[in-house]
Amino acid sequence: MKSLFLAAAAALSLSTAARAEVVDTSPAGFEIRWILNVDAPQGRVRAAVLDIGKWWNGQHSYSGDPRNLSIDLAAGCFCETLKDGKVRHMSVVYSDASMLRLSGGLGPLQTTGASGHLILRFEPSPGDKTLLTATYDVGGYAKGGLGQVWAKPVDYVLGEQVLRLKKYVETGKPD
Repeated sequence: MKSLFLAAAAALSLSTAARAEVVDTSPAGFEIRWILNVDAPQGRVRAAVLDIGKWWNGQHSYSGDPRNLSIDLAAGCFCETLKDGKVRHMSVVYSDASMLRLSGGLGPLQTTGASGHLILRFEPSPGDKTLLTATYDVGGYAKGGLGQVWAKPVDYVLGEQVLRLKKYVETGKPD
């Protein structure tokens, strides 16, 4: 009973720190958006995003180990090293101090005819904080329809990662 209470309290505290929504769905695609206030300056939040292996949940990777994930701006790659290969999860298409844009289908979306565009915005907020907005637009073909089949699971997984990032930046630990 105590663990149920603690889980409910944790969920409630996260709900006040973040706003998430599936913005739009159709058979051809969907858009999800997460907006969070992170208690850290813009540069620190952006730097943490680029150090993805420190906060991403390894359960949502091919290797099972988040330390195999990297975002290499010079190579334009959000990639993962595998024992006998490599996965390009997304391509970096734009990067500056206030924004990171990536293109590609995350996870199992790579097995469909879908592609996505992930935008991470880092906006200064009062008190040396950062307003982080993560928007992921996905379009293309997937059996059963992208919006109907994929929007909620992708929102859940990406949302988990964004909340882990926030916690990592603020405490040094993602979970």
